[in-house]
Amino acid sequence: FLGAGKPPMYGDYEAQRHWQEVTYNLPIRQWYFNTSDNNLLYWGLDYPPLTAYHSFLCAYIAKLINPDWIALHTSRGYESQPHKLFMRTTVFVADLLVYVPAVILYCFSLKETSTKKKASICALCILLYPGLILIDHGHFQYPLSLGFALWGVLCLSYDWDLLGSVAFCLALNYKQMELYHSLPFFCYLLGKCFKKGLKGKGLVLLTKIAGTVVASFAVCWLPFCTDMEQIMQVLRRLFPIDRGLFEACMFSSPHPLSMFSNIWCSLSVLIKIKNIVAPQTQLKLSFAVTFLSLLPTCIKLTVQPSLRGFKFALVSCALSFFLFSFQVHEKSILLVSVPVCLIINEIPFMATWFLLVSTFSSMLPLLLKDGLLLPYAVTTLAFLSACLASFAIFEKTSAEDLQLKPFSLSLKGYVSWFKSFPKIVRSLFLLSVALMGVLSLTSAAVRPPHRLPDLFPVAVALISCLHFVLFLVYFNVVILWDSKNSRSQKKIS
Repeated sequence: FLGAGKPPMYGDYEAQRHWQEVTYNLPIRQWYFNTSDNNLLYWGLDYPPLTAYHSFLCAYIAKLINPDWIALHTSRGYESQPHKLFMRTTVFVADLLVYVPAVILYCFSLKETSTKKKASICALCILLYPGLILIDHGHFQYPLSLGFALWGVLCLSYDWDLLGSVAFCLALNYKQMELYHSLPFFCYLLGKCFKKGLKGKGLVLLTKIAGTVVASFAVCWLPFCTDMEQIMQVLRRLFPIDRGLFEACMFSSPHPLSMFSNIWCSLSVLIKIKNIVAPQTQLKLSFAVTFLSLLPTCIKLTVQPSLRGFKFALVSCALSFFLFSFQVHEKSILLVSVPVCLIINEIPFMATWFLLVSTFSSMLPLLLKDGLLLPYAVTTLAFLSACLASFAIFEKTSAEDLQLKPFSLSLKGYVSWFKSFPKIVRSLFLLSVALMGVLSLTSAAVRPPHRLPDLFPVAVALISCLHFVLFLVYFNVVILWDSKNSRSQKKIS
């Protein structure tokens, strides 16, 4: 894992272990405050309360096995084989309890997967997605927030709106990055209320949902509601806007591996935004561009709420946040990729393509630094093989298969151009995969020029950013021209 055995920070593994140390040994009121016992510059807690409670639970079990694992101060950088096994087990158990069941039940609930065999194949492809295996597990991130979000989607697909609201509140209170998915949840539920009529059943449903959300947040935040300073300190830790737009980018860090594929980092290769735009202006600019990019999708979903539109909106809005929002982390691409997994049965070709690019873009430089080229290649090839065998993706590249039929019809005189569309799309896919493969091998085997030491990470970021912009356009076209969203979908029984 990244940073293992390297003081003073020791990497992502140490972050999770240190949170266990802090939450077990210190009172709740000190968890998010800088004190002599809790140096916030050393992996200070910066996730919501549910993450802290989960860390405390893991620490309680760790204490029973070996108190040295979470001894305050003296356990920094602790890396024994038994402890590594314990930590990996906690991730695996969290996976089995929350994420994996949500994926399996979701696949079996789809009307498109009419048989158990088809549902099992769909679930296998989602669980083989290399991004989650290499990024979340490889860099020791618990998949609980993604799991809770999937439970929210599953509940809404069964029309269990209150349970879905609770599940998403849990996701949001585990990781604040679930805000990427918040607008689709909000707009879909609000649209359902509008559809039922705000003077009758719609108002009752809206009141119930609002009460459920407030109660869920109140329960999660109750220990921190003793005074306003506690609440404000937690919020400051969750949203450190003073760090600036490029907090995670290579242009605020001397390390080239910090470069990744959102718009702001990519543009800064040509335009030094950090030097010409003030920090507060950066915040306003990123907010405005993000808001404008996701506004059409949110309006469409509110006016014409459907489960299909909701799932596509999760992808589009999360991708807008990843490309344009403030202080994006490279691992945030998982917040786009998991919703893409949910529609892999509907658009297998484009979904497979996106998921391959997401793995390539997010962590290739970091994976190479960790010596994980072989696991990266094996998991990627396994996922691609499973999708090729399960969905026959190259046979599903027509405008209709890619959900672009309504858009092609709206072009009227240009419809004839779409006759060669499948061939063009397949050629672009093969070119994209070949380019990613060549760049992966080159990054691993070739030393960059002395004058351009960051050549390969920058190339990965720019190529990936171009892919993501095109994917954003594609998903928005599908959503805005989708005539199916204007018809009420049948409920999944």
